[in-house]
Amino acid sequence: MGSIFNFEQIPILAKTDVLVVGGGSAGCVAALGTRESRKYKVLLIERYGFPGGSSTQMLDTFYGFFTPGDTPKKVVGGLPDRVVNKLDETRDIFLRPNTYGAGTGVNYNPERLKWVWDHLLESAGVKVALHTTLVAVEELGDHQISCVVWHKSGFFKIITKKVIDASGDADFCHLAGLSYEKAGDTDPAQSMTTTFRMSNVDLEKYEREGGKKMAKAKMAEAVEKGTHPLPRKEGSAHEMVQRGCISTVAVKVADLDPLDVFQMSQAEKEGRKQAFIYEKFFQDEIPGYENSQIIGLSHQIGVRETRRVFGEKRLTKEDCMSGKVENDSILLCGAPIEDHRKGKDGQSETFWQYVPNGGVYGVSYGTIVPKGMDTVWVVGRCFSATHDAHASCRSMGQTMGLGMAAGLATSMALDKNYGAKDLDVKQLREVILEKGGILEFPDKAADVSRDGWKNN
Repeated sequence: MGSIFNFEQIPILAKTDVLVVGGGSAGCVAALGTRESRKYKVLLIERYGFPGGSSTQMLDTFYGFFTPGDTPKKVVGGLPDRVVNKLDETRDIFLRPNTYGAGTGVNYNPERLKWVWDHLLESAGVKVALHTTLVAVEELGDHQISCVVWHKSGFFKIITKKVIDASGDADFCHLAGLSYEKAGDTDPAQSMTTTFRMSNVDLEKYEREGGKKMAKAKMAEAVEKGTHPLPRKEGSAHEMVQRGCISTVAVKVADLDPLDVFQMSQAEKEGRKQAFIYEKFFQDEIPGYENSQIIGLSHQIGVRETRRVFGEKRLTKEDCMSGKVENDSILLCGAPIEDHRKGKDGQSETFWQYVPNGGVYGVSYGTIVPKGMDTVWVVGRCFSATHDAHASCRSMGQTMGLGMAAGLATSMALDKNYGAKDLDVKQLREVILEKGGILEFPDKAADVSRDGWKNN
């Protein structure tokens, strides 16, 4: 692990048992999982001024809690349920059955969720450093790692025994010299999306005039006739917890590298440009949107994939389509492969492939352990998966499940003095079940009535 830094001259910011790099939904749940035993110190670093990552920066829906189809089943539980339960206390959620092919969505207020993440982390005793970015890694030996971070006061070191990389871009693994695959090297990388929200939408009029089916037809017509320069023929616009407001996943920016500073800058500008093209389209063409306006863009453009770490095991498309749950599985996933990419006609579209017979598959513990590592776990969208498998298992329900497993695993590893790759997975599964995790396909369908949060 080489570095341009003189580590000896950098002051120590903190010493901790576990460092979680990245405060997205996976990282937050990982930190909560480690603190379940209340034995070990956990420090979470996050580059923004609030936790949540994609869940608070750009989205307002948790997918992956339920399988898609006419008889949805709940396949995510445990620590992720605590997040939704806390939102439900203030009526800041509702369920949208089988939305846009991905299954029932748990819609929430992202502004309230920022506070919920704050509350849960603080209540668990997780120390949080916001506005803090990882910039270098050095292995000290004796199972200790020194990480250099930067914030407005300068450069500092964090000394830790274990690391959970929840950065999204596998920043720790990259800086530590661990092996990974970069999206786009073998398969086209999924496109990026700037989400936007609009207010003063007459949703009753919208539904009377045909709702989603009507909007889809008008979008395709606008592309074919060239009346509005939309980047794709399909997209989603759904109601929010806030009345009279909608949120979108419509913008698509392809063929730009989010790990290249100038290409990412171009992607941000292109995303904003497309958002206002959509605003004009909605105002001109969609009944109920005549008096609506954009009231907010995502804090940054949404990035679906960059680096994917090579783990002790790797989730593949064949694993997803097999519908099997092996005895080393740490969570379930029933989400379809949802691949956002450019079609043959140059339009950005979404390609779907579902787990056969409405089934689920299990995700192996080895997918969250970088190959050969004893002190590092990796969760969220940079875990060990192929492009196709990643396009299925990147929903926030699953990334929170990955975080839960990693957090509980770090605590177990510290208890037993195990290396990450040598952990007793059978024992980990028992702990996951004790905490409310779901590791077997449920027999009964879930209650997905739109007025509440059920089967938690």
